[in-house]
Order: sequence, then structure tokens, then C-alpha cells
Amino acid sequence: MSLPDNALEAREAFNACAGWEQRARLLMQWGERLEPLPERHEADRVHGCESQVWLNGEQRDGHWHFRASSDARLIRGLLAVLLARVNGLNAAELASLDISDWFTQLGLSRQLSPSRASGMNAVVQQMRRLIEAD
Repeated sequence: MSLPDNALEAREAFNACAGWEQRARLLMQWGERLEPLPERHEADRVHGCESQVWLNGEQRDGHWHFRASSDARLIRGLLAVLLARVNGLNAAELASLDISDWFTQLGLSRQLSPSRASGMNAVVQQMRRLIEAD
């Protein structure tokens, strides 16, 4: 599966970082790129995250586009790099996505606490539920 342009940009940027501090700063910068949600509805809330996270998505011409938000800066960054990887994929590509491999490619997997990793998996599971409901 080829990477979307935003994912290639993310991988290049994160791989250029010398260490965790640079990656953390970069994550927060990526979090500022998130397309804002017009409203935060309870139906869009992701359960299973320690931080408040909202996610919605829509299919356009067979490809999915997601938007997400969080009150936590670091989580917004993780959401931004996750969306860079998944936006524009079709349902089959999303179903086979290995999110832990993506965070490993970015050099982030060792710094993800178990609760953050679990939260990101909850986001991916909600994406899959949205796809199944479509």
C-alpha cells in the first residue's frame, strides 16, 4: 500500500528528528494542522481514550476523509499524523492498516505510553466502525 503525500511528509519530518524532544515539538506543530471540527458531538466522542477525543468521517468517491480533535496538545499531534496516514484511503486499505507499524516508522512507538497507544487504537477502531456503518 503506497503512502499518501501527507504521510510521506510526516515520515520524512519525523525521521529527521534527532530525538524524542524534537519529535514531541514536531507532534505539537502537526497538531496545529488538524482541520477543526465545526462542533463536538457526543456521538463523535472516542471512548477508550484518557483524553477527550472526537472523530468523524465521510466517504468521498470511495475514499475516506476523517477529522479529529482533542483537548490535549500531544494527542492532537498523534491524531494529525494518524490522519495523515489514513485520509484518502479506501475501506479495504483502512481495514488492513497496521497503526503500530506507522508509529514505528515515525520513531514514535517507543515513546507512546500504553494508555496513548490504547487511545490511538480506539480511534482506529472508531474509524473502522464508521466504515462498517456506511
